[in-house]
Amino acid sequence: MLTRESFITVCEWKPVSHIPRNIHWRSFELRPAGSPPISPQYQARIEASRPLLQKRAREEYGLEVNQGPFGVDSRPALIADKYAESQGKGKAFHKAVMDAYWQQARSIDDKSLLKEIAESVGLNTENFDAVLADSTFDAEVSADVELAHAYRLNGVPALVFADKYLVSGAQPYDLLKQAVEKVQAEAVD
Repeated sequence: MLTRESFITVCEWKPVSHIPRNIHWRSFELRPAGSPPISPQYQARIEASRPLLQKRAREEYGLEVNQGPFGVDSRPALIADKYAESQGKGKAFHKAVMDAYWQQARSIDDKSLLKEIAESVGLNTENFDAVLADSTFDAEVSADVELAHAYRLNGVPALVFADKYLVSGAQPYDLLKQAVEKVQAEAVD
């Protein structure tokens, strides 16, 4: 979810407005548990790209990025997100975790942080450790990851529009706008 290692976005666009009617965040693990370590050279390239990401976010989207640590285990956040969805708090939880990672540079693999966020959006956290170990929520995360593999995704961000157009990678606003306009035009035809 939430980090460059974790979520894909699946969007269904409806022709009635310029605004997406249904945005559904899905789980994705770029580097799941058991993945081989990242080489120091690749890690250095990733770190070197951060200023460009920050500049692009600021200039193209008006966003200030203060990214959290690289290489966190996003699975607990993904599982907690599934719990939040089941309780009708998915959007609020997702936004709070995104803010924690992308704006506050916090490590979203910290279970105490996830519990703090869950409490802040009104989730019951009395048995939060049990929630994070819940096999049902874990299976939902795995199903999302399998769907991503079925789409042949191997990175994030990835946006799927109207279940047929994939936009992969951090793309300029104009490209995303073109994808939406294409889907809207097809819906009219």
